[in-house]
Order: sequence, then structure tokens, then C-alpha cells
Amino acid sequence: MKKDLWILTEERPKPEVVKTIIELFVNDRNGTISVSEIMIAPLFDADHKFTFCYEVRGVNSSIISKIFIKTVSGSSSFCDFLLFYQDEEPSEGAEPLYAIEETKTDDSESRNTGVYQRASKFIYIGKYFSNVQKVMLYNLQVKQKEIPTATYLFGTRMLLTLGIRIIGKNLDETIFKPFSSVEEFVAVKSNMRKAPNGNIPIEITKVSDTKITISGRLIKSNSLGHDPNIGALSLMSATLRKLGWVKDIEITRHGLSQCHVKPTNKFIKIASLLNVSLEGLSMPSRITFKETYWRYEKTGEKLGTIFVHLATEFFTNGIAIFENHAGSEKGYLIKRDGTPLPLPKYTDRVAYKNGDHSQIYFIPDLILYDRDRNEIINIEGKTYANKGKGIDELSNYTPIENDFIKPEYKDCRIKRTVVLYGSNETNIAEKEIGLLLTEAGKIVLGRDAPSLFNEIKNEIYKR
Repeated sequence: MKKDLWILTEERPKPEVVKTIIELFVNDRNGTISVSEIMIAPLFDADHKFTFCYEVRGVNSSIISKIFIKTVSGSSSFCDFLLFYQDEEPSEGAEPLYAIEETKTDDSESRNTGVYQRASKFIYIGKYFSNVQKVMLYNLQVKQKEIPTATYLFGTRMLLTLGIRIIGKNLDETIFKPFSSVEEFVAVKSNMRKAPNGNIPIEITKVSDTKITISGRLIKSNSLGHDPNIGALSLMSATLRKLGWVKDIEITRHGLSQCHVKPTNKFIKIASLLNVSLEGLSMPSRITFKETYWRYEKTGEKLGTIFVHLATEFFTNGIAIFENHAGSEKGYLIKRDGTPLPLPKYTDRVAYKNGDHSQIYFIPDLILYDRDRNEIINIEGKTYANKGKGIDELSNYTPIENDFIKPEYKDCRIKRTVVLYGSNETNIAEKEIGLLLTEAGKIVLGRDAPSLFNEIKNEIYKR
């Protein structure tokens, strides 16, 4: 009996990632599948209003009837994709079959981001669901590093120890294998290259039969916010617990003061789940978690920008060449020859680090390339309530246009516009606003909307 597959995500669903997820699901159930070109189609009602649901087309499977995608949001440490296999739309907060974290970052780009910075998500979800299958999916856009760094090898072995599946990378099973004991785990970390002088090293020390310490800096900009180390220390603590260590785990040399230990911080929440303490500090006596792990997104600006992104690629010959949807992973700028280019954060990194915060690149939430009209569309996404701020931010795009977009797309016109989500307004007064997606799903165009937006609306009304 075929059922529908539901893919719930905070991210803009990418066809190649969706394909990998569907194939994983079908192969796990010994089903058959054939895939032509994956198309992600926005769905509309009889009044041409968007239903806030997308359908995946181009897939034929012996066990799947239809495939739907909906945008959701979660709490502070949320996996990118949740999978359900059922005919009815999943109820908010329900337990999924799979929780999948996607990254495009390889070991060759960042040893930390590719493993550590995302690991805490798999620990956090354990608070809510005990049976969900956890998957780390690498959607690499650069060549995989041939010889893995020790950091990546160590981090991946921890993921495997926790039962997290790794797909999208070629792993040598003779070296990428779970740890077998606490003793092996501590010994491997001890034999890794030490941190440079002046840095606080991450070291695991068994100080007695009742206590293990893990050193690592957690302070950043006077808050508990050192993301790579938050992920690393969380993952190491979880690995110790998985290997059977039930006694004390203490984080040392963290740099924190008592004022930084707040019950709402994601690391403090994870530390409480793992029964981990902080040297010299008291943990909050009561830590509260949100009642449900996920909910359908109904308020965020990305409802508008993700819709425009997917509608452009489904209804027109236009493509997105950069994306940075709110709460989603920042993409690469796709150059004219199709190769990806990471955009820097700073025009002058040293000056920025020294306090000159004007030395930052302001980057659009979405950049579209209208191939038929040879036009680049730089888009700032906002909620309707913040439309004024969105209009103001359009003036910040000159550096990124001059330094990166114009050199790659020399012969293209460049247009800046705002895409809004929210309200139930039916008219747009401001010429800077190109499109409003209302709460009811109605598409309202501004008087100076890009021609590409008019093409999208015309295509919708034809169907």
C-alpha cells in the first residue's frame, strides 16, 4: 500500500538533496524508485492562492504515492529535515521517522563546521524523540578532501558512535568506525596534535575513577556563544555517555562567569540533558524546554523568499544564484560558469575585528538571475511589519554588487527589491517592494516589480 512522504524543513529544499533523501527512504524499505528531473512545485487552491505546500515531481516509487514539502520551524537546535510516511499531514510536534542534518561544508573548507558545529542538533532532538533515525547528509559543492584531517576523523567517529548515519561522503570503514570504549576515546583525543600556544586546547582527561574533565573555551563576545566548541564539547560529552560513562563530566577552562549561565542557552540545555557541569559555576536549578520540537512556520520572512525562489525555478527560466534565507544555511554565489564562490563576511576582516563594523558585506537574502531578460535581482526578505527596514537595507548592496556580482555578470542589469510575507493587504504603495505573499497565500505585486515576478504570477493564473 503506497503512502505519501512528507518532508518538513526549515531550509529551502534543494532538488539534489530531496532526491538523496527520497532514495535513502525507499532503499531502506527495499522499494523501487526511478527519478527523472526533480521539480518542486508550489501548490495553489482554486482561487490561485498559495497553500504553503510544495509537491515533488519527477519521482516514481513502488511505495510512495505523492511527496509533499512544508516549511517548519523548531527550537534553538533543530535538524534540517524531518520525514513522515503517512497519507495525512503530520500533526505539529509529532515524532518523525528520520531527522536529517544537511551541510555543504567539507573538511577541506572547515574542520569544525562540517562536524562539530552541527552535532549538538542530534543530541538536542533526543530530548523529544527516542526512536527517530538520525542522518548527517553531506551535499558537497566542492571536492571532498582526499586525506581527512584528524579533527574531522575524530568528529565523524563520534557521530558513528552515537548511531548517526553519514551519507554523501566516501568513508574508509577501516578508519571511520565507532569508538569501542571510554579508554580508547580518551587515548585517541590525547594523541591528536595540540592547539597552538595561546589557544585553550580541547583536552579530555580522566582525573579519577569518578570524574572526566573536558577543557574548552565557550566564551565569545562576552556570552556563551562559541559555536564550534559548543558543538565539540556537546558531542564529546554525549560520546562519553554513549560509551557507558555515568559519573561526573566537567567542562574546564571555559572562560565563563556565572552571569553567562542562562537556562535559555542551547549549550546549557544540552549540558543539563547530559548531566554535565561547568567548573566553578552552578547550573540553573530549573531548565525548561519548549513543549514540542517543531511547528509549522506561519510568521517568518522566509515564507516569502523561499516561495519566490522555488516559484522562479518552477515557473520560469530564471535561477537563484545565491540564497541566504532567514534561519537557513548561507549558500554560495553561483558564478557565470556554474562554479560556486563563497562570499566573504567582511570587506576588511582585520578592521572589523578591531571594531570597525562598517567593514562588513551586506548580502541579499536571495539573488535571482533572470536569464531571459539578462537581469540580476537582489532581494531583501522581510515580514510585512518590517517593510521599512527592508527598504532601508537595499542601499547596502553596492559593495557586494561591485566586488562580486558585476565582475561575474558583466552585461546584466541589476535590480534591487523587497519581498514581504505577512498581513492581508491587497495593495503595495512603496515602489521598492516587488512582491507580498499574504497570510492567506495571495500574491500581490508592486508597481515596479521585476518582470520575472509578473511572469510568475501570470503562469500561476494560467493553471
